[in-house]
Amino acid sequence: MPPIASHSPIKTRISDLIGQSPLLELPVAANGARVLLKLEQFNPTGSAKIRMARQMIEEAEAQGRLGPGGWIVESTSGNTGLGLALLAAERGYRFTAVVDHHASADKLRGMRAYGAELIQVGSADGSLATADRDATAEQLAQQHDAFWTQQHNNPGNANGYHGLADELRQALGDDIHFLFGAVGTGGSLCGTGRALRQHIPNLRIVGVEPEGSVIFGGDGAPYHQSGTGTPAGAEIGGLIDYELIDEGLRVSDAEAFETARYLARRHAVLVGGSAGGVIYKALQHARTLDAGSTVVVLVCDGGEKYLDTVFNDEWMAANDLYSERVVRELDSLLQSPTSRKPPTTSPANTQPALAQEV
Repeated sequence: MPPIASHSPIKTRISDLIGQSPLLELPVAANGARVLLKLEQFNPTGSAKIRMARQMIEEAEAQGRLGPGGWIVESTSGNTGLGLALLAAERGYRFTAVVDHHASADKLRGMRAYGAELIQVGSADGSLATADRDATAEQLAQQHDAFWTQQHNNPGNANGYHGLADELRQALGDDIHFLFGAVGTGGSLCGTGRALRQHIPNLRIVGVEPEGSVIFGGDGAPYHQSGTGTPAGAEIGGLIDYELIDEGLRVSDAEAFETARYLARRHAVLVGGSAGGVIYKALQHARTLDAGSTVVVLVCDGGEKYLDTVFNDEWMAANDLYSERVVRELDSLLQSPTSRKPPTTSPANTQPALAQEV
């Protein structure tokens, strides 16, 4: 049997399935800007972070920092660890993830499913322990001559999103006016935004962080959003380019989680909690823009990993995260499913108007 060509729809490695995630247009209320979700949960491991995990590994391989049978170490809240665990299993590496009790239980189970070793640090009360994680990962790598991917300061993190920018331009050309995304390590928002700015110099880049994160200043406070933000006492990574980000916004846990729940129940779109916060802020902003504007929202992951938290009624109530105000506001920002007209189709256009695949 002849080898499968690289352009074939049949792939030979799971990592070859990374990318080409779909775009979904939200049914915004009349006279607002167009809001498009880049649904990164359609990547392997269900997250955008698989893009940068692959890039960091492949750059390390090319530089001779990671060889056959090598050992990878990372401090992670979950999605980066899932990506690295998948790649380690695919390529025969050992992977150790240093995690804390703030991480989603399903993300930890996922890493173990790929054969990762987990070292848990920090308090059992569920608080973030980013500084402890990083210190442990660094020490482990030094003691065992392992490769610490160091996602907060590794240029490969941001480089991994150049393909995402290419996909957006393939779908939309230069008709992108605003890019919204969580900041976190800075990789996805700054990597995508910098690549787009080379072609769209007037693009406005908006970063969204949890209330309590110190990335946009302040003393910091506890928050429940996972996979984004920087808690008090943790180092702000070198990949965050403040000159690139035009505006920094903060979103509460209630705003983020109620948006994720609203989208699932009213529009059948299941996104993660921090993604809900980015979408909430993008929808608010879209209402103030001309109808001809296009807002792209980077949706890092889906909601399947948050069924025990964000989508758990008892957990929401126990943490006092319900907000009728947010639900009423979303009612005004989005058309209800019953009021939307069905998409028009013709022999030349048989794809639904609300779903556009890159």
